[in-house]
Amino acid sequence: MSEFRNVNVVKKANIYFDGKVTSRTVLFADGARKTLGIMLPGDYEFGTDCKEIMEILAGELDVLLPGAGEWKTFAADGVFEVPANAKFKLRVKTVTDYCCSYVR
Repeated sequence: MSEFRNVNVVKKANIYFDGKVTSRTVLFADGARKTLGIMLPGDYEFGTDCKEIMEILAGELDVLLPGAGEWKTFAADGVFEVPANAKFKLRVKTVTDYCCSYVR
């Protein structure tokens, strides 16, 4: 899906790591929530409250998922999932555009 229709967007940005990772929240009529964001090159660690599905729209990064022993590379059109209540690490190699879906 290349666009979302009939949604609400929260004006205030989500800003992490001194502005190196930013996103905007998109709210859907059925209660679903996604964020659209940009990550600058760097190393980051995030935690999840619910399951997250990360779609990489552009750029390249390495991901260390919970319980994984090795980093895995994702680029444009790549998708990975992170379970609820978990931490994961990112090594962002190039400016990366992403969409994160929150699954309750």
